[in-house]
Amino acid sequence: MSKSTLQIHPDDNLLVALTDLEAGEAVFGGDQTVTVMESVPAKHKLALYDLKAGDKIYMYGVLVGTVTEDVPQGGLLTTQNTKHEASQYSIGHAQKNWTAPDVSRWKEKTFMGYHQPDGQVGTANYWLVVPLVFCENRNVNTIKNAFMKELGYADIDMYEEYVSSLVQLYKEGKTDQIEQMPEPPVKSDLKKTEPIFKNVDGIKFLTHEGGCGGIRQDSEALCALLAGYIYHPNVAGATVLSLGCQNAQIEMLTDKIHNLTSDLQKPLHIFEQQQSGTEYEMLTSAIRKTFLGLVEANKNERKPAPLSKLTVGMECGGSDGFSGISANPSIGHAGDLITALGGSVILSEFPELCGVEQELIDRTSDEEVAQKFVSLMKSYSDAAEASGSGFDMNPSPGNIKDGLITDAMKSAGAAKKGGTSPVNAVLDYTEYVRKPGLNLLCTPGNDVESTTAMAGSGANIILFTTGLGTPTGNPVAPVAKVSSNSELAKRMPDIIDIDTGPVIKAEKTIEEMGEEILDYIIDLASGRVKTKAMLLNQDDFIPWKRGVSL
Repeated sequence: MSKSTLQIHPDDNLLVALTDLEAGEAVFGGDQTVTVMESVPAKHKLALYDLKAGDKIYMYGVLVGTVTEDVPQGGLLTTQNTKHEASQYSIGHAQKNWTAPDVSRWKEKTFMGYHQPDGQVGTANYWLVVPLVFCENRNVNTIKNAFMKELGYADIDMYEEYVSSLVQLYKEGKTDQIEQMPEPPVKSDLKKTEPIFKNVDGIKFLTHEGGCGGIRQDSEALCALLAGYIYHPNVAGATVLSLGCQNAQIEMLTDKIHNLTSDLQKPLHIFEQQQSGTEYEMLTSAIRKTFLGLVEANKNERKPAPLSKLTVGMECGGSDGFSGISANPSIGHAGDLITALGGSVILSEFPELCGVEQELIDRTSDEEVAQKFVSLMKSYSDAAEASGSGFDMNPSPGNIKDGLITDAMKSAGAAKKGGTSPVNAVLDYTEYVRKPGLNLLCTPGNDVESTTAMAGSGANIILFTTGLGTPTGNPVAPVAKVSSNSELAKRMPDIIDIDTGPVIKAEKTIEEMGEEILDYIIDLASGRVKTKAMLLNQDDFIPWKRGVSL
């Protein structure tokens, strides 16, 4: 019998199908030979033993649900016969001892980063242009249009060129040839103007729908988030546009920056339209100041930096039934290596930690850290339930279709992104990473709200695992996409950077894959490679309004 199923943990009473299984097929799990009772798609789960209605089901050694009807040995687990259930948790357990992985191979290694005067080190060097309120979005885009092409940061738009060709056919009366028009060349085949500033990786223009209306706490959170972006090691300086009368006042932003540092050692140019006269006057002044800021930013060159200066965010999105056994534990091991080297790791998405709270509590460095985690989890869960929702409603249709049928099941695999190292700090939304090691950051499971938050808390690299494929990027932190299966990497090569499919096929171990990922991180942090999201200019930015978002 081939290796077609996996029992992840000895206590599990479920098997994961590694390939499509047919009814009547014999598979092996634990000490059992199991006859498959019906067709089971790859990534889905089948019962290792006979299950009675009300029985609890376990994966990764933790409770992930309850069956609502009898399921025979070899039967398929579905949303029709299974419901979410998660273990209770409490504070007071002794911290687990952690054996750090061997990092002797990387002890003397460095990455080539941008050293900031405050001691942080960037993996890129960007200038930031951001509005304090949505009323300034158009002006931000006006500055973008003025700068991008002239400074050599604009890509040649292959689709614009394609439409131009179609227009030409139409003008020539050759519409009958449009259906046979060949596809445009991919971006890599198009020549791009060399940038004027060799040491500036680009200007990033953030727009959003906040800053006024809503509740005042939204503006407070927005300003705290923007302060984190301005303070970020990958940001050389920033231009901020304010209207003047909005909730998100300039003073609110500067107060939030002051909470991060009493001495912001980078240029910050703030323009208020209602005090600037005409729009023309404000924009020409903003453009001049920004250009001069770029001149200064260009003087900073990459220099060697210890790996302890890395802060790596761990994200998952479009997860499938393989994510928790290949991609997530692989980046988790990479995170353990970074922690052992003195760096920092961020694990976010609190709705996707439902059911593994006790494991994380047991890994906290002290009771104060544990208490903060429990308090944030409980208040978030209570808010979701008060709105008529709940963490159990987190799995998306895509998750369910590919085998993640309860939130606890999804969470047990998602938590593997955090590796095995101690939890040294727990951060509320917009709090900045200050301690090395694993930091838990309270964010939604929403991909972009979470990646936006991790960058705002100081992540200078983000690893993003996916089983279904998602193009998410970030304006200031490079986002590397990690596929859980090789089929995805082959089908969507334009968005995937790393393939952990060899783990599923038993061609590589999780440890080997994690080590390869760390080597990739070093190259990425040094500017030797670019992620697919960077090449696609995928600059996703969505602030969390702190309402219920799962």
